[in-house]
Amino acid sequence: MASKHPQIPNAVITLLSDLVPDAETHTSLDSLFKMAGCPGDPPDTSKSAKVVEWLIRVNKDPAIKPLTVLGSILERYMEIHIVDALLGDVDEWDIKDKIQLEEVLKRHDLSYVSPGKVVQINMGTSTEALSSVIRERDFRAVEDEFARALENVATDPRESVSAACNILESLFKIVIEDERLGVPRKQDLPGLWKVIRDYFGFDASSVEDQDLSRIVGGLASVAVGIGALRTHASRAHGSGRSRYKIDARHARLAVHSASTLAVFVIETWDLRKYAHA
Repeated sequence: MASKHPQIPNAVITLLSDLVPDAETHTSLDSLFKMAGCPGDPPDTSKSAKVVEWLIRVNKDPAIKPLTVLGSILERYMEIHIVDALLGDVDEWDIKDKIQLEEVLKRHDLSYVSPGKVVQINMGTSTEALSSVIRERDFRAVEDEFARALENVATDPRESVSAACNILESLFKIVIEDERLGVPRKQDLPGLWKVIRDYFGFDASSVEDQDLSRIVGGLASVAVGIGALRTHASRAHGSGRSRYKIDARHARLAVHSASTLAVFVIETWDLRKYAHA
């Protein structure tokens, strides 16, 4: 029986079977794949065939999340820095192979996120925009929560909602720290949002155009709404006897909303920096 979780695409398996054997001995390959969570004993075959057989096992095992295993395997290679490659410090795994693997992942709506995670990115333009924006910046806390949000949308929506809220909290805290703004007494999402709103002038009453005012006012509702949904529906807080039923569509709504707001805040922050440069 195949895993109910998203599987490793055949094209990725094929590419890894071509690339990994050049970078590993049998012993190091076995160690890498076992530590990543590949089940069973190492296949008794060539290195290339071993990669294929082991990853097919991963896809078929219902107790395993294949993309989690793939992320652990790829961490060995995808954390290569361009400087290391230019200095010749990369062994057999060439920087071109890393780029080739990134392209294959992208064709299957997947992306490697540091450290050691592969996530689906086919949720839409809002998440793609945020993924692109945070890759260009040192936003590790935001990256971690973004990866957790995408990773759990279908399999654990409550966890995804919690991560969506944390995307905004992490981003707002980064802005507050970097700009040396006053830290709110209550560091929950509404409290942090108030500081961000006031700093960037997102208060709808300060915007003359009525249409834009409605959009800016809606952003405030998004921030407060995501925080409330986490409180009432996620695992961030304990539940009583009754428990709000949340499914993937709720998680997608939260992640899309958080991504849109996060990109808007980052772009506004960039404009302010350029204006004062």
